[in-house]
Parts: sequence; structure tokens; C-alpha cells
Amino acid sequence: MAKFSKLQVLNAVAATGMVPVFYNKDIEITKKVVKACYDGGVRAFEFTNRGDFAHEVFAELVKFAAKECPEMILGAGTVVDAGTASLYIQLGANFIVGPLFNPDVAKVCNRRLIAYMPGCGSVSEIGFAQEAGCDLCKVFPAGNVGGPSFVKNVLAPMPWSMIMVTGAVEPTEENLSGWVKAGVTAVGMGSKLFPKEVIAAGNWESITKLCEEALAVIAKYRK
Repeated sequence: MAKFSKLQVLNAVAATGMVPVFYNKDIEITKKVVKACYDGGVRAFEFTNRGDFAHEVFAELVKFAAKECPEMILGAGTVVDAGTASLYIQLGANFIVGPLFNPDVAKVCNRRLIAYMPGCGSVSEIGFAQEAGCDLCKVFPAGNVGGPSFVKNVLAPMPWSMIMVTGAVEPTEENLSGWVKAGVTAVGMGSKLFPKEVIAAGNWESITKLCEEALAVIAKYRK
């Protein structure tokens, strides 16, 4: 069952400005990654539904985080249908993220007061998602639909919009500064934050450092 309220989730994502996106079938590796991000200042983490029995890994992760990372807000990503959303909410997901917008998922999340962050690739999709109660919309794939200029141009006529970008986001000052200046509420970051060789070597301190640096850059350009 969700441990944090919808408001707490949105506030945490907006306050830190970054949501790591990760999947691994090995629960022990996943635990280490979540703890490394937590130590680096991350407070909202998206576990993606991308492999067989991914929900079983997530269920264990929720129990681990409750003990070891009490302020970490865990959500489930790559959710494209209502049934999957219900499953993850039942296992303790505090927010649901998808690569696309599905009104049926919005209904499930709204019924349980769970934040739903759907993937949108156009201004109309963002508008439809907001109409369905989605406070924070994910622009995806952000690099392909227009990059920071797309975000900036959406916010001009729709300044109330809260936008998270995923895809083409990197933990570098050059990259992050562009997104932050454009006005994003948050960035979602996956492979660039978790290089395969770093995961393979178990260099968790490196991930903590990357998180700290990325969060520092986001804070710097928000001023």
C-alpha cells in the first residue's frame, strides 16, 4: 500500500528535481542502487516494469526501502495499462509512470489518489492528461520531440504545467542546465546515471557521487 500521499510525492519530485529510472532482475543489485541514490540525496525513484517477474523484485524493494531508506518514495515505471498499474499500487507503488498516456491508468490512479505521470509527446497529449487529473506530465522521448525548446514553448501558453523529461537526459552540467533553464519540474534519468560497467563493478559510491553532482547542478540553475 502507498506510504506517501500524492502531495508528498509531487513535492518530493519538484523539490529534488530528479527521478532516477532503473531496472534490474537482481533484487540485491537493485537494493544497492536505491541505497546509493538515497545516500546521494534522491528522494523519488522509478523502478521500471521491464522484465519477467519485475513486480516481484519491486515488492521486495518496497520492503527494503521502508527499513533502509525511509524517506525514499518508490514508483513503478513503464506501465501502459490499468491492470499493471493496479498490481504495482497494491505492492506499494507511490506513483505510476508510463511511456504513453492511458486514460484507464489515470482512473485507477485517481481512485487511489496516486500520482500518475504519463508519457506525452505533444501539447494536445499534455492537455488531455491534465484533463484526466495528471498533475505532472512526462515528456517522452524528450530528446526526440524537441528537447528543451519544446518544454519552453509548451510552458509559454500553458505556464501551469508541471513537466518531467525523460530520454536524452545526462548527469552533466551542459545537459541538465538546458532542461532546468527551459522550466522543467524534474528530469528522469536512466542509463546515463547507471553505466553498465559501474553496476557490474558494484561501484555504488560512484552512483552516489553522480546523484549528488546532478542534484547540485539542478539546484544551481534553478536560482
